[in-house]
Amino acid sequence: MSASVPDPPSRPSRAGRDLRAAIAVGVVLGAAIILSLLMLRHLFIGIVAVAAAVSTVELAGALRRGADIRVSLLPVLVGGQLMIWLSWPFGLRGLLVAFTITTLGCLAWRFRLGVDGYLRDVTASVFTAAYVPMFASFAAMLAVPEDGAFRALCFMIGVVASDTGGYAFGVLLGKHPMAPSISPKKSWEGFGGSMLTGTVAGALSVTLLLEGQWWQGALFGAALVCSATLGDLMESVIKRDLGIKDMGNMLPGHGGLMDRMDSLLPSAVVAWMMLFWLLPQ
Repeated sequence: MSASVPDPPSRPSRAGRDLRAAIAVGVVLGAAIILSLLMLRHLFIGIVAVAAAVSTVELAGALRRGADIRVSLLPVLVGGQLMIWLSWPFGLRGLLVAFTITTLGCLAWRFRLGVDGYLRDVTASVFTAAYVPMFASFAAMLAVPEDGAFRALCFMIGVVASDTGGYAFGVLLGKHPMAPSISPKKSWEGFGGSMLTGTVAGALSVTLLLEGQWWQGALFGAALVCSATLGDLMESVIKRDLGIKDMGNMLPGHGGLMDRMDSLLPSAVVAWMMLFWLLPQ
């Protein structure tokens, strides 16, 4: 009786990830977000809140593993939820008050560990609170207006188009590194692909979903490409500084959830500002 031959392991793509797993996870996450926006916008706020909490834990864990930095996790988690949920009814005022309370909580919470490393740990805690839940709150605020579901969809479509275009053009045509010391696999050809797909996606989504002008959508898409690329580079710098590959291992083919939030977090801020300017309510 012949022995069964095991299936070959999944091979990573040329970009260094398991492409099939990455696509499957991306489809599931995307479907959950779209359904939440179309069914009940408050569900979208819940998804943002959960994603921010998980990403906060991952970032705090990475800082501890890589540099023995102790984030004041409880105040950041509680304050992060306050930021997200208060930004829905109270907008920027609610967000600012919640962030201020979070900062005070981090300053006081760290007292219990003594003097050594106080400034380093508090700085990292405030950075974590700003980088994850504060930025994520702008995604929640996108969904507040009557057309908020479509605003949030335009944001998601723009970032996904930017990431997809950058990945495809980078794998197929990438030859000139954009920032070799930070992210060797990110190329100018990939950025060009991101700009092409992101701008087209922005023009189409803003025109069809928000009844805006094509040039408004093109500006919106181009801005998201820049913020998404900046977000990718920012997280690459953090991971290289800490000497780690991924923030976590929660998502097959992606690493941790924070590894997928890198382009979304700064883009949420840019999307809210651009739509507030281009298509005010």
